[in-house]
Amino acid sequence: MRPLDEERYSRQILFRELGAAGQERLLAASAVLVGCGALGTAIAELLVRAGLGRLRIVDRDFVEPSNLQRQTLFDEADARDAVPKAVAAERKLRAINSGVALEGVVADLTPGNIEELLGGFPLLLDGTDNFESRLLLNDFSLARGVPWIYAAVLGSYGLSMTIRPSATPCLACWLEPEAGSKSGGNGADAARSHAASQMTCDTAGVLNTAVHAIASVAAMEAVKLAAGREDALTGKLFSLDVWTGHAQAVRMARNPNCRACARRDFTYLEGEAQPHVTMCGRDSVQIHERARRLNLEELAARLRPVVADVRSNGFLLRFRVPPHEVTVFADGRAVIKGTQDAAVARSLYARFLGA
Repeated sequence: MRPLDEERYSRQILFRELGAAGQERLLAASAVLVGCGALGTAIAELLVRAGLGRLRIVDRDFVEPSNLQRQTLFDEADARDAVPKAVAAERKLRAINSGVALEGVVADLTPGNIEELLGGFPLLLDGTDNFESRLLLNDFSLARGVPWIYAAVLGSYGLSMTIRPSATPCLACWLEPEAGSKSGGNGADAARSHAASQMTCDTAGVLNTAVHAIASVAAMEAVKLAAGREDALTGKLFSLDVWTGHAQAVRMARNPNCRACARRDFTYLEGEAQPHVTMCGRDSVQIHERARRLNLEELAARLRPVVADVRSNGFLLRFRVPPHEVTVFADGRAVIKGTQDAAVARSLYARFLGA
C-alpha cells in the first residue's frame, strides 16, 4: 500500500476487523451502483471515501431542485443546469477521491442492456426507486451468481438486506405477492416493507436522516463483501424508523416456491424490455425509444423556432410546450412533465421528435 493510502485510510486500518489486509482488498474491489438519487448518492460517497477501487454509477435521471434536500452529491448549479445525476455524481466523487476509478453512465436499466451495464462486476448496489428495477436486479443477481445489496427508504422508514445467491433468501421470496411465510412471526414488518417498496418519495416524502441511516447500513455491508469479510454480514433484513427510533433485524426464510431463487423463473430478466411508456412520478410520463439515437444539437436547432425555452447541456435537451416540459436524452428517451396521460405524452413526443 502506498504511504499516501496508509495515511488516507489510517482510521479504517486501525479498526481491527478491517485492518490493512481488508483495506488492500477494498482498494482492489469494484461494484456497480444502479440509481443515484438519495440512497445512491449517500452509498456512493461512503464507498468512495472508504476507498473502493472502482465504482460504476448508472442512472437515468437529472438533478432537480427537489433533490437537494437529501441527494448530497448535488448542488444548486446541478439543479439549475439539469445535469444528469450520473455525470454530476462522477464529478463530485472525483474531487473527493481521485484514486477511485469512477464511471458515470446515463442510462435506464432494462433487460436489454443489463448485461452491458452490470456484467463483470462482482457486487451490485441498489439505489433505485421502484420495485420493477429491484426485481430485475434480483433476477440478474441470481442468474449470474453475483451478490447485491437491497436498500429502500420511504418517509422516516428504511430497510436494507444483503442478498447472496444460494446462501440467502432473495428479494422475490418476500416482496412478490405469492411469497411464502416469514420466519420469526415478523410478517407485519415484512408486509410494511413490501408496501414501502411500492411507494415513492414523490407521494409519501422522505427524511434525509432516514436516507443516511440506511445508506450507512448498505455501504457497510458492501465494505464487508469487498474486504472479504462475508463472515461479518448480518444475514438479516434490517429496518429502522428514525422518527420513532424503532429498529429491527429479521432473519428471513427462503420461500421454497419462490419464482426466482427456487424455480429460477427470471421473469424480469428474460421478459421483453420495459414498456415503451411508463409513469415515473413527479406528474410525469417517461417514453422509451432506445432504438434511435438523437443528435441533440441538431434537435435544438430544429426546435428553437417552434417551442419555448430550448436548453441543452450536452447530455440532455429540455423545452416547454405549456403546460408541459419535455426532457429528451440522446438515446431517444424522453420525460414529459405536466401530465400522467400516456396518450398526451405520446402525442407530444411524436409531434416534436417524430414517431
